[in-house]
Amino acid sequence: MKLAISGTYSSGKTFTTLALSHLTGIPRSAAKTMRELLPISVPGKTLEECTAAEILMLITRRNTERAVNESHLGDTFISDGSSLHEWIYGTVRVLVGINPNDSIDLETVEKTGELVFFEEVISALGVPAKQHALANYDAFVHLPIEFPLVADGHRPVNEKFRSLADQMIQDEITKLGIPNVTIGGSIPERLEGITAHYNLPRVISIEEAIARAQADYDALDVRNEKDRELAGAH
Repeated sequence: MKLAISGTYSSGKTFTTLALSHLTGIPRSAAKTMRELLPISVPGKTLEECTAAEILMLITRRNTERAVNESHLGDTFISDGSSLHEWIYGTVRVLVGINPNDSIDLETVEKTGELVFFEEVISALGVPAKQHALANYDAFVHLPIEFPLVADGHRPVNEKFRSLADQMIQDEITKLGIPNVTIGGSIPERLEGITAHYNLPRVISIEEAIARAQADYDALDVRNEKDRELAGAH
């Protein structure tokens, strides 16, 4: 089974997929996170500071890596996110502005020439994003918004952005007709629910899977670009 785990910012996708992969023994597919892509793509910038062109570059880079990684895993993998996610994040930026933190109300977002062109490009990117999802994922598990939004410089700190993206992800999966289920709760409850719903194997205990996922997660560099710069200066 090619299972994609969906959800918006700070929904716990990465930790859940790490634990689920350990629990089931099924390989995990993931593209580099924005925290990994930013220093090699737009050094010194946070995601909030990126221009429309830089955001498009990051979307393209991440989805290219995602497709390559999935192609190496055959017919069985757990995907951290999906080809729909970056496209949807870009689409929501048309509504809330290139930097969502500048927007108070949707009505205040000025449709500049840059934003109009950005909208046209994002719309076109949706075509391959949806085609890839249909061809490469057998089913989805959607993680609802249950955890606080992490203000780490790698994602827009804006609850409006998060709720719009969450709804759009669910809507697009439904429109595509891909089997999906929403499973929330604590990490143990999620793991229990996902493995039961899709009849996935368990090769270790849930407790051990979570412990291994925590070790993996702790190894990630979650600093924002400003903190990295300060650390490098000392």
